[in-house]
Amino acid sequence: MNRWLNMSAATLGRGIAEGEIDPVALTDVYLSAIQAHPFRDKIFSCITPDRARAEASAAATRAKLGQRLSPLDGVPVSWKDLVDSGNTPTEAGTALLAGRVPEHDAPILAHATALGLVCLGKVHMSELAFSGLGLNPITATSPCVNDHDAVAGGSSSGSAASVAFGLAAASVGSDTGGSVRIPAAWNDLVGLKTTSGRISLEGIVPLCARLDTIGPLCRTVEDAALMMAALEGSQPVDLTNATLDGVRLGVIETIAMDDVREGPASGFRDAVQKLEKLGATVEGIKLPMLDDAFALAPVLFTAEAYGTWRDEIEAAPEKMFPEILERFRAGRNFSGPDYVAAWQKLDGLRAAFWNAVAGFDALICPSSPILPPNADRLMNDSDYYVTENLLALRNTRIGNLMGACSLTLPTSVKSAGIMFTAPPMDEERLLRLGAAAEAALA
Repeated sequence: MNRWLNMSAATLGRGIAEGEIDPVALTDVYLSAIQAHPFRDKIFSCITPDRARAEASAAATRAKLGQRLSPLDGVPVSWKDLVDSGNTPTEAGTALLAGRVPEHDAPILAHATALGLVCLGKVHMSELAFSGLGLNPITATSPCVNDHDAVAGGSSSGSAASVAFGLAAASVGSDTGGSVRIPAAWNDLVGLKTTSGRISLEGIVPLCARLDTIGPLCRTVEDAALMMAALEGSQPVDLTNATLDGVRLGVIETIAMDDVREGPASGFRDAVQKLEKLGATVEGIKLPMLDDAFALAPVLFTAEAYGTWRDEIEAAPEKMFPEILERFRAGRNFSGPDYVAAWQKLDGLRAAFWNAVAGFDALICPSSPILPPNADRLMNDSDYYVTENLLALRNTRIGNLMGACSLTLPTSVKSAGIMFTAPPMDEERLLRLGAAAEAALA
């Protein structure tokens, strides 16, 4: 049964449908693995065994009656600790929200539950989701699966770790500047950043509401497609016969390829060669409007984040990790007119960007220019923390600034992903492209 822990969510779902896997036994295997794991408390903030077993029991009954609700009915997953779950602590990785227990599930959790997904519990994250590293001395720092002394990536750190260490079949995270894609890339997973506005943010502890998005961290593109459908209560995209023939991919040469370290650079080069071998055309493209967009990032992110959390932060700043506190307080440097003007300028830059790349099926670049940094050094070297945090999120932030949907896939180099970025609300086509690319990279 332990082999179940390494199967994709879709494969587990098919096993349940075929009567080969009992959802109750499957859930018990996961719960036992969580309890016995040496990193349990670094990954899970709260385990919900009673809920999980009750949901698994209902799934088992439906399976026997031939009444399964979805392809993932009976499959156990984890949830980032900013998704409200009724009568379960949801504290967003911060002491500012210690003891916060929502009365109701967020709509995305309710949708997933209504389609039969089993909730294993909540997983750790960066404090208030405001870091791409996953370092959190306030609650817990989840380790990277490839280097246990390194951070898992953030802010959906526990989401990535729970799947990578075989403690959940899939997980749900959030992405404001890269918080799904960075931990997915650093733990050799598939991570999907959805378009802002596509999946409900109701019942989600906010960071920057205009940039926040919800997305899955999984083992395969198929899992990502099924998880997205479960989150929004829709039909999953058909991935059959996905191909790279005739696909045109643009390598983002502005900003994204600067100072990429050897590991990510090597993984990206190898991935591009494999994509070309299976029929994709790859060419570089310069996008100077990205320079202007990046200049707006400080006001766009920090002003909204600080405006959202100012009262709670200033009532008890001593409760926060100083690096995160300082990042929030940077929002004090900007006025309301600064923020409005920045968004108006960004809207124009987005239009220019999508016009410039209209001939490409997707844009590609390394998911992150760096590999996972050492956790102890991050704690003891502030300059290193700032440098690595900004670099970690640099490439992923392109998708957030441009309002895109984006997908990261593993490459031949551990903790080095390749990222595909497509226009807003184009997740179905992106996932089909991702499925074809996944086959090529394998």
